[in-house]
Amino acid sequence: MPTKILSVDDEMDLELLLTQYFRRKIRKGEYEFHFAHNGVEALTMMLQHKDFDIILSDINMPEMDGLTLLTKINEMQNPAMKCIMVSAYGDMGNIRQAMNNGAFDFATKPIDLDDLSVTIEKAIEQINYIKESQKEHSQLESLKTDLAVAGEIQQAILPRVFPPFPEFEAILDVAASMTPAKDVGGDFYDFFRIDEDRIGFVMADVSGKGVPAAIFMAVSRTLIRAIGMQGIAPNEVMTRANELLCKESVNCMFVTVFYAIYNTKTGEVNYCNAGHNSPYLLHASGQVEALPMSNNCMIGAIEGLDFSANTLQLQQGDMLVMYTDGVNEAVNNALEEYSEPRLKQTLEALKGLNCQETISNILASVKAFTDGAPQSDDITLLSFKRK
Repeated sequence: MPTKILSVDDEMDLELLLTQYFRRKIRKGEYEFHFAHNGVEALTMMLQHKDFDIILSDINMPEMDGLTLLTKINEMQNPAMKCIMVSAYGDMGNIRQAMNNGAFDFATKPIDLDDLSVTIEKAIEQINYIKESQKEHSQLESLKTDLAVAGEIQQAILPRVFPPFPEFEAILDVAASMTPAKDVGGDFYDFFRIDEDRIGFVMADVSGKGVPAAIFMAVSRTLIRAIGMQGIAPNEVMTRANELLCKESVNCMFVTVFYAIYNTKTGEVNYCNAGHNSPYLLHASGQVEALPMSNNCMIGAIEGLDFSANTLQLQQGDMLVMYTDGVNEAVNNALEEYSEPRLKQTLEALKGLNCQETISNILASVKAFTDGAPQSDDITLLSFKRK
């Protein structure tokens, strides 16, 4: 695209002078000159055509002088438009005022066209830089909008209706929360009905953050849910999901998963922990214990792995609390971690609460501990309780 230059001067000779001197650049399509003979005419042209790059304006003109025109141009708030002011050699007061009012540069009459050519080239460098910055800013704004929408979509694919199983409301309490550290996150939770008596619960954390983690999260959630709804054992679900995710993984991404199948009639929990944080079991008595540490590897990283499962029994009033490391690894301004011992201590004070109250108290405890420090990782919690 040619650089569009508007020359504003009541001296007609300048039009011929400029077109003759810059004729080669005009022929090559590098420069495109337009001419106005006073400020009013120039302003009308600028309002009709908003793509002028350089305004080369005389200061002393009839109807509207160059300083007034400069003020009008400033009101347009176009940083990519540069004004070069022209005046008599001794008119330094007006030239100084023009520079103070935002003119890019100035030239004195009689105009040294070689010097003017250098000034125009400098202005073009500035204009190109500003236009490139504006383009990058627009791209960033567009990306920011896309990320916001992606975050909304990601939240929408997670179960958000509580209680999720009205038919089990008298015997089962469920609550969950996911707070991403960025616009989109890599943590996810899920739960789904398998058959008449069994419900699958998933708590997972994808390696990394941002868009790649969010995409891998969506793939992982879909696979685990699809395999889990077949009703096979939790360790078999992890084995199959691992094989499929290993084929989809890029940049060595993986996901830690705690997957449990809860029997609503018996209270039995059959689970497989694939490299995830050990959930806490809150007994109705108020005692809190962490489940045994996992011997299984995370999924999506190494093909051909076998996974083992465990079983626990929920008594009436017992609650299982699952979480991601954004909870225990949350840091305060002194870079101290919230830690698992502090999480256990928090849970010990929550006897008798329902799942939502338990999660809300944990989140409040983490927030009070971090005391305004930036959130460094996604914070996700999922709990279910046998009533």
